[in-house]
Amino acid sequence: MTMDKQHYMSELAEAYKGIFGCSPDTVSRVNAGSGSNRRYVRLSSPAGSAVATVGTVKAENKAFLYMSRHLAALGLNVPAILYASSNGMCYLQQDLGDISLAKILTAECRSGRYTAAARALLADVISTLADIQYKGARGMDWSVCYPSECFDRRMVGWDLSYFKYCFLKLTKFEIDEPALQDDFDALAEKLLEVPCDCFMYRDFQSRNVMIKDGTPYFIDFQGARRGPAHYDLVSFLWQARMNYPASLKEALTDVYIDALQAYKDVDREAFRQELRHFALFRTLQVLGAYGFRGLHEGKGHFLQSIPAAIRNLKELAAGLKEDYPYIYRMARALAADPELMNVPQLEENVLTVEVCSFSFKKGLPKDYSGNGGGYVFDVRGLNNPGRYARYDHSTGLDADVIEFIENDGGAAEYLSHIYPVAEKHVARYIERGFSHLMFSFGCTGGQHRSVYCAHALAGHLAGMFPEIKVVERHLRLPGHMEGTVR
Repeated sequence: MTMDKQHYMSELAEAYKGIFGCSPDTVSRVNAGSGSNRRYVRLSSPAGSAVATVGTVKAENKAFLYMSRHLAALGLNVPAILYASSNGMCYLQQDLGDISLAKILTAECRSGRYTAAARALLADVISTLADIQYKGARGMDWSVCYPSECFDRRMVGWDLSYFKYCFLKLTKFEIDEPALQDDFDALAEKLLEVPCDCFMYRDFQSRNVMIKDGTPYFIDFQGARRGPAHYDLVSFLWQARMNYPASLKEALTDVYIDALQAYKDVDREAFRQELRHFALFRTLQVLGAYGFRGLHEGKGHFLQSIPAAIRNLKELAAGLKEDYPYIYRMARALAADPELMNVPQLEENVLTVEVCSFSFKKGLPKDYSGNGGGYVFDVRGLNNPGRYARYDHSTGLDADVIEFIENDGGAAEYLSHIYPVAEKHVARYIERGFSHLMFSFGCTGGQHRSVYCAHALAGHLAGMFPEIKVVERHLRLPGHMEGTVR
């Protein structure tokens, strides 16, 4: 922690003491999972708990503090501000717990089957969105909004550029710049036809809805501004990792329009048509965030959201291919890229061990867990079947190469040193409750020796540790990059 953050945390601890009558006896990091650099810490004692927040941008903090008080005064469920520093760089807010709507719906989202209680909770949240948007706009001082007070052409351009430079240019996709810009211009024109008449939450999604005593509360709205109602609805319904089925999106859109009718007359069909363009735009924007926080900064939560977001993009672009033909072709190409689409999806309370083979000539495997990678073994010292023409069309998974490596390649002795290290490391990761471990084997071409060794270690670990998930991936073999789960 920097000196400034240490100073602010000391100030917030003193503020906590003034509010609760004692010093906090527990200080724990709150895993917000957000795309910002704000720091959240829970301060607690038998007297109560509060969430201490240290921001990095004064104007953003000012916006959040103003909006929190504004929305609370209107009777909307947002965290109460218990204390704010004089310079606005840190504050204490009401502790709403750790149970988000996303956490509650985890099982339903995985199965695609939603209980009546889950559907009722979703409908409640979606109905409340209309209240936040239109009550929240009453008496709102838009000048405090950060970084922009309105959804306008400049903001649209920022978000489309975010996608282009922070996601698309970090992939292998070759961009036709004029064609992409043509579609961006057409999309901007379509979006800006819609009136900006409400409090646009900006990041309305299930992770930002906390459930306390059965009641939804809303957080993380510091980016709000005046804008169109559609944006928040698509942010929620097309949230990549929630993967709501089409039928549920349709039903919740009906619920939302019903709630919206209390504030304005709505042409249902026109609203639904407009919604599709906003869904496409929002998906491009979140891919920009996933690219920056995931592909650039290596944060696992964002990396693991990329495949679902690309699937959303492909589906949405297919429905609008006449309007945005280049985005449609681009989406199909991204969805066909195994490096983007086969990011390991980590499960809670289960260790995923990823075992890869690769070619040193093509570079090390990317780590999509956000943990920075793991063991890398160089197998180029083993006798190479690739020197013999008869093995050109075989791989380390084929019987002739396996026979060569086992009889003449020296693999058995090599692996005898690796197995004990891997076993001890896996056992330790299980003991510590970690979620991901990576072993990679590299050779010259990534076809023979590395493939054999990765396959052997994957089988060995799967046999020894039935409680783990082993993913075997061969980056230079067509059809094997997506991984085999053991």
